[in-house]
Amino acid sequence: MERLHGRCAVSREEGPLFKMSMAVYRLPQLSRPQFIAYWRDVHAPLVRRVSDAMRIRRYVQLHGQESELTAAFTASRSLSAPHDGVAELWWDSEQDLIEAARSEAGRAAGRLLKEDEARFTDLARSTVVFGREHPVVGDVTGVKR
Repeated sequence: MERLHGRCAVSREEGPLFKMSMAVYRLPQLSRPQFIAYWRDVHAPLVRRVSDAMRIRRYVQLHGQESELTAAFTASRSLSAPHDGVAELWWDSEQDLIEAARSEAGRAAGRLLKEDEARFTDLARSTVVFGREHPVVGDVTGVKR
């Protein structure tokens, strides 16, 4: 079971959980509220339903918001237009994710998720990164130490 160890969530093997972060863009025909509603109310329950087959330990959605702060920060750093959100998923280890993806149940769950993602996400524009967190300030609860 995931637990806190100092500054980050750790797996049963006592190391930081393996993480995937996916920067997601909505399909152009969807408004931001439509995109967020589908992602939160349809896709999230689907991820919850297949989480055991995929061995997902944690799943978090970060819903981007249009604001003066976003616009100002983007302009101040000459950044590309912001994505619409970030999906964050954790596993006990990279090997655990690989084994889940190779299982019959995991492959079926992966196909189901990909089919659903195509209904609201511009997959061609979205990006993904895998790795482990290396906290610098605060722990997973937000407590600064």
